[in-house]
Amino acid sequence: MITQILIAVVLGLAFGLWIPEWAHYLKIIGDIFLKLMQMAIPVLVLGQIIQAVGNIKPKELTSLGFRTIIVFGISSLLAACWGILMAILFNPGYGVKMTDSLTNEIKPQEISLSQTISDFFSKNIFTSLAEGSIIQIIVFALFFGLALSKFMQKKPKSQLFQIIVDFNEVIINIIYYVMIFAPIGIFALIASTISELGIKIILPLMKYLLVYGISTVLFLGIWIMIISLYVKVNPWRLLLNMKNMSVMALATTSSAITLPIAMEESHQKLGLSNRITNLVLPLGMSLNSNGSAMHMAITVMTISQMYQSDFSIERMFYLAITATFVSLANAVVPGAGLVSLAIIVPQMGLPIESIAIFAGVEWFVGMLRTILNVNSDVYSAIIVAKSVNELDYTIFNQK
Repeated sequence: MITQILIAVVLGLAFGLWIPEWAHYLKIIGDIFLKLMQMAIPVLVLGQIIQAVGNIKPKELTSLGFRTIIVFGISSLLAACWGILMAILFNPGYGVKMTDSLTNEIKPQEISLSQTISDFFSKNIFTSLAEGSIIQIIVFALFFGLALSKFMQKKPKSQLFQIIVDFNEVIINIIYYVMIFAPIGIFALIASTISELGIKIILPLMKYLLVYGISTVLFLGIWIMIISLYVKVNPWRLLLNMKNMSVMALATTSSAITLPIAMEESHQKLGLSNRITNLVLPLGMSLNSNGSAMHMAITVMTISQMYQSDFSIERMFYLAITATFVSLANAVVPGAGLVSLAIIVPQMGLPIESIAIFAGVEWFVGMLRTILNVNSDVYSAIIVAKSVNELDYTIFNQK
């Protein structure tokens, strides 16, 4: 899929530059592709979060589980805030001015902080689903998931949870079918965009990728510093003990594929107890996505800079919260990077067609996103293990 999308990007660039008068007519194909991506997103987010939270057993919501979820939430929120800060400092989206016709589609959404917080909550979930109010859908899904978890403990023979799992699988299949046409849709979007704006639209992507890479490395460095100080371990030893899982994350761009080796090394090289390893790391795959949260935050900020749409402090706060929550929803979805952007970009009042220009660097972004997702899960597990004295320093130090 990634190879096909990269080919589509190259062909779209060539077609848009060489035959711009024809490329313009491809826009309708790109628009249809984007609408197909959007049509299942509200129920996808609803179902995935209900399943993730509903699958947490009450016994996991003990002191250990509570500590784990707190670490997950704080780290993902900080990752989103870090992405916003880096975008403000380095301005990866400046240097290209999108056309006025597209800029006019952006509707200012300047609201107060209190209104922003109030808008997190839905007064009618069906209205929220119809309007695609993702943050309201997520909040409802969290409540539903908690209620479902309690219900399943009372009636363990009920098939309700399995029905939701099966429903989610069907929705993911819908996304999968849509993503089959992603190369065609991306080709059409790139060609029509290049026919309007020319090659200048590609240049900021190099800066975006560089800023995103620097942001990821620095955030990982902050994580390592926190672990070294709190757990009192050698940072170089920490890097060596996590070498294999980090390489696997970069090579496969998949948290799911990396999970078995991450669990093995966490127990055998980092000295985490089986209890911590078996609870925190699988849970982290659904509830902790530092890389995804940062990716969405920094990409949305880049797009806003391209469209000269400056966000207020309240909008940045809303972006950080939304990116944190949305990072829960699409870890198992094919084309997760594009899907996550399709979820969050319209929520921030930006044109959804802007996500097409990031398809060409999705593979590189996926590498950075995955290593941060995987390593932050392990770092979180180390903090939780230290807090309950279940970290074996003899194993960690390879003595």
